[in-house]
Amino acid sequence: MNGHTLYSIGELARRTGATVKTVRFYSDCGLVPPADRSPAGYRLYDNGAVARLDFVRTLRDLGLDLAAIRKVLDQELALSEVAAAHADALDVQIRILRLRRAVLTAMARRGVTPEEATLMHQLAQLSEVERQRLVGDFLDAAFSGVGTGSMFAGIMRSMTPELSDNPDTEQVQAWVELAELSQDPDFRALLRHMAEEELAGHIQGATPALHSDLTAIVRDQIAPALAAGIEPVSLQADPIVAVLMTRCAHLLDCCDDAEARCRLLVRLERVNDPRRERYLSLLAVINGWPEPESLRPVLDWAVHALQARIHG
Repeated sequence: MNGHTLYSIGELARRTGATVKTVRFYSDCGLVPPADRSPAGYRLYDNGAVARLDFVRTLRDLGLDLAAIRKVLDQELALSEVAAAHADALDVQIRILRLRRAVLTAMARRGVTPEEATLMHQLAQLSEVERQRLVGDFLDAAFSGVGTGSMFAGIMRSMTPELSDNPDTEQVQAWVELAELSQDPDFRALLRHMAEEELAGHIQGATPALHSDLTAIVRDQIAPALAAGIEPVSLQADPIVAVLMTRCAHLLDCCDDAEARCRLLVRLERVNDPRRERYLSLLAVINGWPEPESLRPVLDWAVHALQARIHG
């Protein structure tokens, strides 16, 4: 070899920090071929083999398979091309691992049954098209056929989750829970009742808001009472309830005070259903929106106040 330094398999292993078994394997694969043979037939390697073995081990540590490494070494493929393809594959694997971790974390926190665990896993694995189909079916069940075709389009858009391509664990968990909630037939029926009530009180030319007017009125009237510590069953609450009824009269289509209170109570109980607020909270997490204001305290106060006056 004209003065070039040659190394045995053992020496090459020591210089590169690899095992003799590893060197022999890559040599047998043709990835690190010997430069020469000793008189006794043992393989000998030059300095180029040192660099080549280091390069092969680097690519293997990065997850490239032997076939891809061979093509890079033989200059059949550019390293940049192989690296880009492998990075894309890793993105997919990372997303899958993130989904798995999120589902396992949710299982650990919630103490689910085997059936629930299977459902959670299936929901987390849905493709974007499958997620859109699931959400579309849910929103159609709640709003399709109520009013004109476009009347609730804005509300449906505002209730649509958009899971990103790289969601974090919290977003994946929120998606799984929201997807489960969207399959609840009672929750679907609740939203449809709310949409029908919204349509009944709909003002021509206005945009339906699915009880945002009602909740705004309740918040404005009840929040000061809550802050002042007024109990909903107390005499101090009477004028507050009276003003609330006056402010909500246009939504009730009813002149009788007793019947109006009953109708308002039913509507408030629907709006105050915990599944509705939970859906909106999960939606905010998935879409990266600010946490919505909780109206549970003011709605609870109003519901208790009306119940006390209806049932004595």
